[in-house]
Amino acid sequence: MKVTGKKSAPKRTPILENGKVPSRRRHYEAFSAEISIDPWLSPLPPRRQLNADRRSREYLTPDEVEKVLQAAGRLGRHGPRDRTLLLLAYRHGLRVSELVALRWDQVDLKAGLLHVARLKNGLASTHLIRGPELRALRELRRDYQSSPYLFVSELGGPLTPATVRKLSARAGEKAKLPFPIHPHMLRHSSRHFTHDWEGK
Repeated sequence: MKVTGKKSAPKRTPILENGKVPSRRRHYEAFSAEISIDPWLSPLPPRRQLNADRRSREYLTPDEVEKVLQAAGRLGRHGPRDRTLLLLAYRHGLRVSELVALRWDQVDLKAGLLHVARLKNGLASTHLIRGPELRALRELRRDYQSSPYLFVSELGGPLTPATVRKLSARAGEKAKLPFPIHPHMLRHSSRHFTHDWEGK
């Protein structure tokens, strides 16, 4: 006696959009719109808001940078560390990953030099450290003598990029800027600082 198994369901032909299979998110959003599912009950995470929808520009003016630096110095018991971190990000156009990786063997306080190891295929370079930065770095060195890294957490390790993003956002809020900020905006703003310095 021949035993036959269950018949498999026929394969469904996917609905194409512009010749491509739509993503699961887009398929779910279209389905949700048809049956009016509350977006708050959606199992999918919300879409990330575009930068252009959150702020009109991706840099800060010199006055705004100064407000953020002053606010960072008043954030908590690590205010001097946080202010120095944002100051270096601004004056040297550093990425977050470059900031948290800075070590004291890259800093020459006597000669006033900072060796920057660029990431993302950038070229390493040596930058001058000016008066306010020198004073801030000397104070930082006195406060965190046991770590090889410039910017240290309470556990003794280097700060994480996520921590830098959070503290810069808090500094922007405390400075009462009209839009949320992120640390990469200081890298964009450094061009304005460089032009201002070269014109003096």
